[in-house]
Amino acid sequence: MTSSTSRRTTLRLLSAVTAMAVSTAFSAYAQVGSKPLRIIVPLTTGSTVDTVARAMSVELAKSMGQPVVIENLPGAGGVTGTAQLVRAPKDGQTLAMISSNHAINPSIYKNVPFDSVKDITPISVFGTVPLVLVVNTSVAAKNTHALVALVKASPGKLNYGSAGNGSVLHLAGELFKEQAGAFITHIPYRGTGPLTTDLMGGQVDMAFLSVTAAAPHIKSGKLRAIGVSTRTRTAVLPDVPTLAESGLPGYSFDAWLAIIAPGGTPKPIVQDLYQKFRTALANKDVQSNLQAQGITILEGTPEQAEPFFVSELAKHAKLVKLSGAVAE
Repeated sequence: MTSSTSRRTTLRLLSAVTAMAVSTAFSAYAQVGSKPLRIIVPLTTGSTVDTVARAMSVELAKSMGQPVVIENLPGAGGVTGTAQLVRAPKDGQTLAMISSNHAINPSIYKNVPFDSVKDITPISVFGTVPLVLVVNTSVAAKNTHALVALVKASPGKLNYGSAGNGSVLHLAGELFKEQAGAFITHIPYRGTGPLTTDLMGGQVDMAFLSVTAAAPHIKSGKLRAIGVSTRTRTAVLPDVPTLAESGLPGYSFDAWLAIIAPGGTPKPIVQDLYQKFRTALANKDVQSNLQAQGITILEGTPEQAEPFFVSELAKHAKLVKLSGAVAE
């Protein structure tokens, strides 16, 4: 037997073994029955990701034909829970619902114990969460043009708050600073609760908040909306212009949500999970729940997800470098 013939034979055997392994994995996955599907939420109970996961769990259980268990494993901005996901069996029975933090963490933590692209298998990037820039009512500016002029006229005098160093709200503020070409002092908080309290109390001049968190305070007159972070307006605050249309044409920033499996999960399982996830997402009650939270629902195929993650990692690395953010 020639060496080329031997190599072809070896390749055929490897292909056959791989195909058999994938077929076996899918057969086991398809016969799960009543075993619960585990969805790790690497953030705290009550976070947007947690709320969405729980809102979808009933319909996802129907679509999957098995119980769904939501497990919160918070810590290190999502690193702790995602580390559990990447070590789970590649059988489609352990998933994680993650947010933009996944693309931020490698730039602010020195030792993330997994590769944020290679060690996960995306199922779907299925939604974005618009943010809104708000100011306390003592700030004179009533629109983006006026606010940019104000911060440029008094470098460092005004400040903006965030939910913590390296958080989505922090990086949204850094992008605003870059686009406005002005220095604004950053004040990090431990969460949006104390940030919002101080913002309304006048201890903080401005901040980015999720549209649903900010909407009640905007409508009550306790905060003033300047602009929405996304390219298009949001139904939650339809009268508030985007930052891009009202003075910062290059501005675009949003948080996003995704469902992922461990790296190396076989493609047939990924495709089946995607279809079942989309079925749950298509439910009218689920859609109403997500839209009420200001979430824009995306198609988000598995094939679109990997290049999206790569681009997000690069974008956030640049913003983290600009901000000088480090893990708290």
